[in-house]
Formats: sequence, C-alpha cells, structure tokens
Amino acid sequence: MARKLILKVGAKTTSETPVYEGYEVFENGITANVGIDKTEEVFRHFIVMHDEPLFFILELPSNANDETEIAPGIAEKLHKDIYYMDGCSRGEALAVLTRVGDILYNDGISSFGFGCHDSGDEIMFGKYNVLTIYSRDTEKYSDFFDVHKIEKTKDLKTAWKTFTEETPGISEIYEQDGKSVFDIPKMFEDWGMYLAEQREEN
Repeated sequence: MARKLILKVGAKTTSETPVYEGYEVFENGITANVGIDKTEEVFRHFIVMHDEPLFFILELPSNANDETEIAPGIAEKLHKDIYYMDGCSRGEALAVLTRVGDILYNDGISSFGFGCHDSGDEIMFGKYNVLTIYSRDTEKYSDFFDVHKIEKTKDLKTAWKTFTEETPGISEIYEQDGKSVFDIPKMFEDWGMYLAEQREEN
C-alpha cells in the first residue's frame, strides 16, 4: 500500500484529504509525489545514472520590486528568476546536494533540479513535493522509483488537487543557519552560476 506523503518543512496542506507517494508516467516523462525523507536519495540516483555533463537549475520568485502592481500589494503577474550552472560533473552535482541540499529540499517557494546536456533528461523538484522527470525515453526509468518504494499509479493525486478556497496550500521560505535559497546563486557564483532569464509564472 502507498505511504502517506511526508511534506517538506516549507509546505503545508489544510485539507483533510490524504496525499500519498506514487508516480505516474506521461508521454515524455514521469510525475511523482516524493516524501521529503526520500528526496535526496532520488536525486543522487538520477545523477549517478547519467555519465554525461549535467547542469543545475534553480527557479526563485522574482524580487517584488520587479513586479507590476495593479493595486497596493497585488501584482498583475508574478515572475521567477531562472539560474543555471552548466557543465557539472557527477561529482560536482553531488557536491551541490551535500552543500545546500537540505535548503533546496525543504524550501516551499522555489523549484530546483538537474538536467543532462547530452540526453536532455531532466529532474525537477517543486512545491508540495511534486517531482518530475522529463525524458524522450521513459523506459530507462521503468524501475527507477521501485528502488525507493514509490508505487506506480494511473491517477496520481498531488497536493495541488486538494486545494480549494477553503483549504489552500501554504508555501514558505526555509532557512538553515541563516541561509535560504536566495543565498545559493551567490554561494555558487565562483562555480559559474548565473541568472539566465526572468520568466512569467505559470
């Protein structure tokens, strides 16, 4: 039986509807609910299985000063800043997790992941513990989640599906030793991390 999803520190649901671990395969990828206690092992698994140059991607909410207000405190549209660090070896990608993994996993307002320069495969972890793997060949991941005791389902219910006006989700910034996801670009500036673009939120 599927295990109840353990959310990251920076995410909360107010609905009494339970959400479970699981994954669902779609045309060019896989979407999964991954418990916070399994997130690091899933990322390490993905990194180790790709013997090719990798890139690190971090998506942060844009500064409020960059947003256009239509009323005091209400923005017309929200944007996110997309940071990249290209050409990482597997060892360097794993070092990112060792250094700031706990902040990345538990933060409730950002998304992050790794992609592959050659195959184009990509893994992203976002709000409410939704993890997505994009690939032109999903067959290579046929037993990927089995190793982590996450079961396949035909109709994955993410936390997003429990939200209503009466039972919203709550996402919050996570800090560790005074550091947050907003400190990460500066921390890896010497490694070549850069702001690539500002994109409108979906």
